[in-house]
Amino acid sequence: MSELRKVEEHLARVLGAVVPLPAERISVPHARGRTLAEPLRARVDIPVFDNSAMDGFAVLFADVRDASPDAPVQLDVVADLPAGTALDPAIGPGQAARIMTGSAVPTAADSIVPFEDTLGGLEDSLANITVVRAPRAIGAHIRHRASDAHADDELLPPGAVLGALQLAAAAAAGVTDLVVVRRPRVAVVSTGSELVPPGASLLRGQIPESNSELLSGLVIEAGADLVLCLTVPDDGDGPVHAVAEASTRKADVVIFTGGVSAGAYEPVKATLGHTMDFSKVAMQPGKPQGFGVAGGMLLFGLPGNPVSAAVSFEVFVRPALLALQGRSDLQRPVLRLPAATGWRTPPGRRQYLPVALDRNDPARWTVRPVTGGGSHLAGGLARAEAYAVVPAQVTEVGAGDPVDVMLIS
Repeated sequence: MSELRKVEEHLARVLGAVVPLPAERISVPHARGRTLAEPLRARVDIPVFDNSAMDGFAVLFADVRDASPDAPVQLDVVADLPAGTALDPAIGPGQAARIMTGSAVPTAADSIVPFEDTLGGLEDSLANITVVRAPRAIGAHIRHRASDAHADDELLPPGAVLGALQLAAAAAAGVTDLVVVRRPRVAVVSTGSELVPPGASLLRGQIPESNSELLSGLVIEAGADLVLCLTVPDDGDGPVHAVAEASTRKADVVIFTGGVSAGAYEPVKATLGHTMDFSKVAMQPGKPQGFGVAGGMLLFGLPGNPVSAAVSFEVFVRPALLALQGRSDLQRPVLRLPAATGWRTPPGRRQYLPVALDRNDPARWTVRPVTGGGSHLAGGLARAEAYAVVPAQVTEVGAGDPVDVMLIS
């Protein structure tokens, strides 16, 4: 086992070759899934002005501080303030303004009395009102200006991923465009003379090609753009031509599957051996790995078996794609959960076993293998929600043993 490279060593080599991609400025509606290259800063205060958190009445706290069902307080309603109004009415002693949620609080008022704390509520709210419950304190039910953020505050740092919540914050802060990292451009190349398109009639020895679908989806989920997807046979210079075609499409990354092991027909290894380094990594599945750089493009050589390709992508390719985007976190979340059943582990290699999560007991999730450990079992892979990551020194996982679980869905 001495010739096996540690997972961390291979990943360090990959990440050491990553040069973050340049930035570009795009509008907020088009920034979903992108990664910030510069901080997101508020352009306006959040909230922009003092506003009401309730439908009710803007009042002077001194007028209603002692209000109760036994000692109600009468007030005259002198204004009506729907959301969006620019009115700022004067509120004097014994007066109130009807106000809706989100409306600007009159400058003279200092508290809000909700409709439900008055005798008549909404039904009797534009003449005189009777307050039967006092606000808890001065300023009650008022959302104060800049209580969330001040203009020019940093809301998100570089490296943050922009989802719906983050873009909503940008919009609330008055931001119209953002500086984000360009998406990586990726080419996916499957190798194998046995591969035919899904749905095609199968001759003896042929199988449907699925790795391109697998890796294309994983590429897109990692925030990259797919610029090329093709299949090349085991003979000829297909991988070389694929690299050339990827270069014309300005790809940043080329991912090969198959052709990297120790067999007689390994086209990636045979044609790109001068450009890529091929090694054995102490992991299962995914032991044969290839990596190199050509013309600024990162070249990955992954095993051809579907589970091996999926695991290799998660362990090596996905972190590189995230690093290209300047992400602050390159790894999937990991939980530590008990195994629902036992399984065997490979000697001297870290195991990445596709598992499903059993959530029947909300207080005690467990994990269960879905592929039986075979690296070729693409059907079982469809049920995987995570990979159980078992250290190389562990010889066997028993039922109930805690295992690290890398979530992928």
